[in-house]
Amino acid sequence: MNDQVKRTGGCMCGTVRYEVIGEPLYVGYCHCHSCRRHTGAPVVVFVVFDEDKVHFTQRDRSIFNSSPGIRRGFCNKCGTPLTCEGDVGEQKMIGFYISTLDDPSTYVPDRHYRHEERIPWFEVADGLPRYLGVGEEPYCHATVTEKSLQKLY
Repeated sequence: MNDQVKRTGGCMCGTVRYEVIGEPLYVGYCHCHSCRRHTGAPVVVFVVFDEDKVHFTQRDRSIFNSSPGIRRGFCNKCGTPLTCEGDVGEQKMIGFYISTLDDPSTYVPDRHYRHEERIPWFEVADGLPRYLGVGEEPYCHATVTEKSLQKLY
């Protein structure tokens, strides 16, 4: 993919539509409590872009300030959760819930983050790196077992 490739997505009812241009910063599973509460899912997958590569093309999303520095976008007509947005240093990022894309198969997750907050019974059997937080080094590159967690803590 190059910087001119556009991908589109939106909410369930079609009121909010967006397009993203170019490559994402990353695609990953998020296990944090806040994302799980926002969606009702045991884990979510985000495709994350620099804010300047995102354009809302049909009605803008509504925003809920869910925690300091974190904003969550949603459609106020059908309720579809769309984004998790925030700043990391000077970089402004928008993460889209991957299933809001018209073709979510375009992107494949390359990491797990906030892995320490996962539901203990939920583990994805893959070899992707696991991060404790955003911007940190991974602490594991495989499925985590209770035994390997005991070594970490």
